[in-house]
This record gives sequence, structure tokens and C-alpha cells, in this order.
Amino acid sequence: MNTMVEFLYEKRKLNEPILFTGLPGIGLVGKIVVDYAIKQLKPEKIANIYSDSFPPSVYINEGMLDLIKDEFYLYTFKKRDFLFLAGPVQPALDARLSSLRDHYEFAETIVKTAKDLGVKEIYTLAGINIGDARMHRDPNVVAAATDKKILEELKALGAKTDMKTGLISGAAGLILGIAAKHGIKGACLMGETSSKLIYGDYGAAEKILQILIKRYGFKIDMRQIAKEAKNINDAFKQILSELSAKPPEAQHPEEGPSYVR
Repeated sequence: MNTMVEFLYEKRKLNEPILFTGLPGIGLVGKIVVDYAIKQLKPEKIANIYSDSFPPSVYINEGMLDLIKDEFYLYTFKKRDFLFLAGPVQPALDARLSSLRDHYEFAETIVKTAKDLGVKEIYTLAGINIGDARMHRDPNVVAAATDKKILEELKALGAKTDMKTGLISGAAGLILGIAAKHGIKGACLMGETSSKLIYGDYGAAEKILQILIKRYGFKIDMRQIAKEAKNINDAFKQILSELSAKPPEAQHPEEGPSYVR
């Protein structure tokens, strides 16, 4: 099978489409952004994405079975088309679970599909791990791009663009790298988070959404995600309060270098 994109309708001509991707990664940041946007904007689902690099499992919904899949959604706003890649899975980074080739094959299929649809810009949304520092301050959004003009535009919207070195693993990085080889520009927007936030960092996701709203003017009600972000910050304050009551030797050391997914 490899990766297969199954369109639900006949392909149509799109108007200057832009693709946003948000698959599971550190702090589930990118996934939360795209899932929230889909919930608010109510775009049309246009395709299912299946891959033998996904976990060997099936969904059960009211007794009915289906393969695990990601999905493409289409939203038209101000006479422009926006695509969202959403879903619960991407190829696993653990080589015991997934061949490293699977990552390239998956990303190549996504990029070729986007190119066939006329996409000229791709934005991958992800989290960047800053360890326990996330508990001490509001998250920034860090941007890295394949195009200097896009990078400057994101900087003007409030993104940090001074990341000197690092790696972006998985789909969030490979999709952009392969897209550049196909003449498609793009950027990765990374919300600062912690790998410990396995249930999701809504604060980091909120910051990315704010930049997308500034850039494209989307009409998104932010109240629910702001509420979830406040809950995260309140939890951090409680943890810090408890840590401050412990002797220094009982506290955990800083985590290692940051990484992105």
C-alpha cells in the first residue's frame, strides 16, 4: 500500500491554496492547532490518507471497522482556498516500529498531492521542546522557513526567527524539505512546549493560532482554547509552588537540548 490518498470527490481547481499540517508530536501542539481550526471553521473533508507506515490497527465506531487514517480538509475564505492535513498518526520515529524510508515516502506523497492541487505554500505546525522552562513563562512561537520573505513576514507577526541550529523530525520537517525540492515554499511554526505535556499544550497551540489569525484573518472563536491554556498555566503554578517547598536536592535537573516534532 505505502501511502495512498483517497479523494472523496472529483479533484477541483483550487484558488491559490495553502496547506497547513498538524499531526501528533511534542505537546500535541500542531494537532491541537489544526483540530481546533477544523472545529471552528467547519471545512469540508475531501480525502482520506492511508499508509502502511501507520500503526497496524483499525478504528471501531459503533461496531463498524475502518483503517486508521489521516485526512485532508478544504476551507474557502475570502476567495482563497486553505487545506488542512489532520489526523491521529504519522510514521513512528522509533525504527523498531517504522522504517525510516516510510517517513520520506509519506512526506513525498503529501507533497505531490499538494502540488497536484496547486499548493504553492505549506506551513507545518509543531511543538519545540524547551523542557521545564515551559513552566516558568508563556510560550513563544519559533519559525523556520525555506523562504526568507516568509520568515521575515512571520517575524513581523511576532514569531521568533533566531533559531541558530536544530533538527525538525518527522512530517513537520520532511514535508517542508521535500516541498522545497518541488518548488513549494513554506515554514514550520513551532510552539514552545515540554515533552512532558503528553496530553497537549493548549497554551503553545493558542500562540500559533494567534499568528495564523493575524496572517490570514480567520474568524475563530478563541475562548475555549484560551480556557484550556489557562488551565495549563494554573497547573504549572501549582507544580512550581510544590517544587519550591522541596529542598533543592529533591528537585529534577534541567532537561537536555530542545528538539522539534
